[in-house]
Amino acid sequence: MSEPRIASDAPSPTTPAPSTTSRSSASPTPALSPLGLATVLLGAALPFLDFFIVNVALPTIDHDLDAGPALLEMVVGGYGVAYAVLLVLGGRLGDMVGRRRLFLWGTAAFGVTSVACGLAPDAWTLVAARVAQGAAAALMLPQVLATIQATTAGHRRTKALSLYSGTAGVVSAVGQVLGGVLVSVDLAGTGWRSIFLINAPIAVVAFVLALRAVPETRSDRPTGVDGWGTVLLSVTLVSLLLPLTEGRSTGWPVWSWVLLAVFPVAAVAFVVVERREERAGRTPLVPPSLLRVHAVRSGLALITPFSIGWGGFMFVLAVALQEGLRLGPLAAGLALVPMCVTFFVGSLAGPRLAARYGRRLATAGALIQAAGLLMVAGTFWFGWDGLDALGTAPGLAVQGLGQGLLMPMTMRLVLSEVPVDKAGVGSGVLVTTQQAFMALGVATLGSLFLSLTPHTGMREALAITWGVQLVTVVVTVLLTLRLPRSVS
Repeated sequence: MSEPRIASDAPSPTTPAPSTTSRSSASPTPALSPLGLATVLLGAALPFLDFFIVNVALPTIDHDLDAGPALLEMVVGGYGVAYAVLLVLGGRLGDMVGRRRLFLWGTAAFGVTSVACGLAPDAWTLVAARVAQGAAAALMLPQVLATIQATTAGHRRTKALSLYSGTAGVVSAVGQVLGGVLVSVDLAGTGWRSIFLINAPIAVVAFVLALRAVPETRSDRPTGVDGWGTVLLSVTLVSLLLPLTEGRSTGWPVWSWVLLAVFPVAAVAFVVVERREERAGRTPLVPPSLLRVHAVRSGLALITPFSIGWGGFMFVLAVALQEGLRLGPLAAGLALVPMCVTFFVGSLAGPRLAARYGRRLATAGALIQAAGLLMVAGTFWFGWDGLDALGTAPGLAVQGLGQGLLMPMTMRLVLSEVPVDKAGVGSGVLVTTQQAFMALGVATLGSLFLSLTPHTGMREALAITWGVQLVTVVVTVLLTLRLPRSVS
């Protein structure tokens, strides 16, 4: 039985309530039940899972479909670009027509496009299905954070956001673990196809549970879609991510340089149009006033270098484990289990520690992450000959713990000052930042690593690439010092 729809939601006691969200007559705020929270977290797991699950399956896909390097990068990059480009629009649409409704549409579309990926007869069909899958994910994911923001308060919201961030972090690593297991088991002879087909029953379960357990919410002042803002943001992200993702593997053709030249023009035009829309009293796709909130601005600034490093690290590590150490898909996936465990432990311990130590916890988390990265890099450099999956466990465990302490707190901080009636767009901006820069990390650090390997050898290429990533971690440490001192 579905929940009754409401017009909007009251702000929580822990969230500032700007005048833009006040109402003369308040309707009851729908409560998100434990089953409802589990349902939206299940839905949130799917997009994060599929961003990384293909990493360990790429060699098998290449062998089966004769894809080649350029198409393999499009299998990864096409999903990431479509996902990042449409996330803010997905959040706005949820504010307009209802977050549960968009969650249901997105979940159904994700299941269908996953089946299309699993049944793809050739590489180009797989690429097209992956782009469609990324678009479906962009409809679904912003509704998760927006629903949590609109239906929880106080300690329950803190716990729910920690579970969300823990889910995102763990599933990002579990994606490669699960991918390795499924490819190795070769269910019913499906091989790599099972990594996509498995999404269908999960999507069905999430859809059915959402009908019963997730309340409907929407903004009390829904606005139309900012057409120019949507187009310009899309052009900005595509003109940056597409050439960086595909340029190296296609030999840097003319179109890649043309798009890179378009990027700064589109970015400036987007900023100008959004400021003009807000000054005119309209609601832009990304309200500049939202980015002037200190917690939002400082949190997004921190997420940027973190996501670049995280996306690049996971891609490079998957290649190094399989092609460098010659581990099979199963062993390469299982090597990430220590990171999964410690990330989840850190994310659960974070709220209590954040209440006591404030932003110092974020700084400590970033420093622990840096120590873990140095341990992993040292393990590969000094123990290259004879290194197995267990050898990487200590460094990955330390790295996962640092990330688990850092990221959930940062995400709670960003959302803590977003008005409830802008929960969808706020969630869309946060996740777009995260996903766009993860894709950028895959494109830049991944391309650097792959271009160095033939000339220097893989061990040396790893050292250089992770040295560059260490710079992003140092920047992250410095940016933690700009966060508000206390975090609820």
